[in-house]
Amino acid sequence: MKYSITEIADILHIKEDRLNDQEAVVSQLLTDSRSLNYPKETLFFALKTKNNDGHNYIAQLYKQGVRNFVVDHVDEVTRGMRDANFLVVDNPLEALQQVAMSHRRKFNIPVIGITGSRGKTTVKEWLNQLLKDDYKIVRSPRSYNSQIGVPLSLWDIDDNTQLAIIEAGISTTGEMGNLQAMIRPTIGIITNIGSEHNDGFASMQEKASEKCKILTSCECIVYCADDPLVTSTIKPLLDVDVAQEIAWSRTDATRQLYVKSVAKTDKQSTLTYVYGGKQNQLTAPFTSDRDLENVVTCLAVMLHLGIDPAVIAQRMKRLTPVGTRINVMEGVNNCTIIADGYTSDYNSLTPALDFMFRRSSKQHDNAVILSDLKPDVYSDEELYIRVSELLWAKNIKHFYGIGPDMCRYGKYFKGMECQFFKSTQEFVDKMSQGDFENETVLVKGAPEFDFDQIIDLLEAKQHQTVEEIDLNALAHNFKFFRSLIKPTTKAVAMVKADGYGTGSYEMAKTLQDCGCDYLAVAAQDEGVDLRNAGITMPIIVLNPSVVNYKSLFQYHLEPEVYSIIEARELIKEGAKYGAKNFPVHIKLDTGMHRLGFIKEQLPELIELLHSQDVIKPASMFSHLCVADEPAQDAYTHMQLDYFEQCTQVLQAAFNHHITRHILNTTGIVRFPEYQYDMVRIGIGLYGIKTCYDGSEDALKPVASLHSIIISLKDWPAGTTIGYGRHGVLTRPSRIATVTIGYADGYDRHFGNGHAQIWVNGTLCPTVGNVCMDAVMVDVTEAQCQVGDRVEIFGEHIPIERLSEARDTIPYEILTSISPRVKRVYYRE
Repeated sequence: MKYSITEIADILHIKEDRLNDQEAVVSQLLTDSRSLNYPKETLFFALKTKNNDGHNYIAQLYKQGVRNFVVDHVDEVTRGMRDANFLVVDNPLEALQQVAMSHRRKFNIPVIGITGSRGKTTVKEWLNQLLKDDYKIVRSPRSYNSQIGVPLSLWDIDDNTQLAIIEAGISTTGEMGNLQAMIRPTIGIITNIGSEHNDGFASMQEKASEKCKILTSCECIVYCADDPLVTSTIKPLLDVDVAQEIAWSRTDATRQLYVKSVAKTDKQSTLTYVYGGKQNQLTAPFTSDRDLENVVTCLAVMLHLGIDPAVIAQRMKRLTPVGTRINVMEGVNNCTIIADGYTSDYNSLTPALDFMFRRSSKQHDNAVILSDLKPDVYSDEELYIRVSELLWAKNIKHFYGIGPDMCRYGKYFKGMECQFFKSTQEFVDKMSQGDFENETVLVKGAPEFDFDQIIDLLEAKQHQTVEEIDLNALAHNFKFFRSLIKPTTKAVAMVKADGYGTGSYEMAKTLQDCGCDYLAVAAQDEGVDLRNAGITMPIIVLNPSVVNYKSLFQYHLEPEVYSIIEARELIKEGAKYGAKNFPVHIKLDTGMHRLGFIKEQLPELIELLHSQDVIKPASMFSHLCVADEPAQDAYTHMQLDYFEQCTQVLQAAFNHHITRHILNTTGIVRFPEYQYDMVRIGIGLYGIKTCYDGSEDALKPVASLHSIIISLKDWPAGTTIGYGRHGVLTRPSRIATVTIGYADGYDRHFGNGHAQIWVNGTLCPTVGNVCMDAVMVDVTEAQCQVGDRVEIFGEHIPIERLSEARDTIPYEILTSISPRVKRVYYRE
């Protein structure tokens, strides 16, 4: 959809005489400079957040060809851009929403608005699968359901659109009103109200009331009548605003849609339902209760739209799972593999490319492996032309198209090195690992193309034990700690020890995207690796031993200074490399008695610092050693008092402000009044609690460890299992061999029943000694087979349970996971 800039100005009530180029045309709305595709027709909204300001990226975007901006002020730099349009508003975010609201009102079409605690994306994608033969559909890309994502989703509606499906997600009160006003849904769906994202609400009732605001003025609402919270919250709306409700139930036969029975087999479920007095059946290829809830929700919408039950039954059989995860893994020959299991269509391609682009580095070329796309609102020819243009705009160097349509329309792919294959098998037969080197490779294919074969070809590690790292959980935990400190207080994220064993680069990249102010590593080499991978934010090096001073200065890694000897060496080496006022961080010993200056040493340090201009104190800091032990709070307060005394002495000796920081993860929660200028977030980032009084219950585990069963055998009582014959069976038992051992970081102390493994819903004890590459588990009580995935720690087995069994701390368990274990990073 294209607008003239004068039309946009009119929507925002801006006089046309303030435009420098009234002939400009806008077809793209942009809020993140990294997602730029078509500069000439882009309108950039300079949004401000707690940690960033879009105005800082205007000059960069201008150089890239963008000429239309929505801002809240102009300065000397922007005044000099005389061929650009600057629409000055009070609030660019409200302006974005105003543009989207105006755009939405142009179209008199059915619009489905979906909210709920979980299942929104699945319902949206399944409705698209089920209704695409009847309507030309526009839907939210991935989970574009926020105050920013919703307006960007609505912008995709154009004159060809016959149905829109829009997600609406909220995190606190007062948000749904804005989303409802923009979406103006004709059909409203509440999937459920659960405990997810509870932080911004005083109660579940408040959360339900806020979510239900999306239903205001809907022609029809769809919800589960078996949920008493949802039902009671919706009730007041039914009398005044809603023309029709479809409340479905598995227990109340009087409801509009009654699910009479559900019969499950191993791979599918058959639902018998009653609607409008008529009984029908459908079969769907899912068995979990969550999936079946989503199936019934989609059924209700289709029935409301008048789709024949026989057609519904036919289409339900063809439903495919929605892979909402993007996985990042180490590839062969210094490649990074990004596997996107989401829908294979144009709608989902841009977010996937944006994700890849943000994880690219200067040392890597970008490559894309893409299957035929599913039908869209465009004709086949136009669709592949658009795909080609998008890949060219993203500077993709190598493109591999797989499928008959890719081969048919390959002539449109220009500006990059292209190869086309009729099938996945042909790709695997003709390509080898040696064809990929120093690349970031996006692998995105429809399920029927079985791109797992390609991932198997390109993965560097094939070990069946996998550590999965949830980048969404990391971002959530960072935001949790940010919410506990003042907006002006900076945050340092600890990614030392290779991100506590989870991998420092992906951690650092995610934290950089979240607006973190500093990273801290333990060793200089860790900092160099992050710089080489493209991390640009400030990095503190906490390990005092520096060997290669040249790389320290070359990569701008800011060291801690803990002694006079070290400070003199740093000054001498810095002078060799031309350093001037290089930032350093003064370590104070307030009670840990490990490293750092005591108060009596400060005069000598101050004299030394004043005698040169090579280094300059950027911060002064210390460590709390018993912040997590309330019984020793007197010692902690002694440390805090001593820190105050030392920092006052240091600050008084310098004219510039020196940042102060002493709080760690626990300190942020327990002693927020001492947050000073900056805090350091460590193990809490990874979802590990340090307080057990409920104050950290909102944290989400970031890492989980999984392996698989490679053998199952039944043994009689009295049989011994494993090395040393220490595992003696006291009953007839089924024993599983799981492919994880102490070489993977699964400690030998976990053997002989000292730890348990989660097997298909059952906690199963270990049997016998842990081997180097395997452990045996008693699965007599579990339903399982060879090849089943098991959990070592994660959702069902907290890592704290393993640390207790080992009589250690979670830090040690996390950092002990072997490098040979495959790491998979993912975002939903």
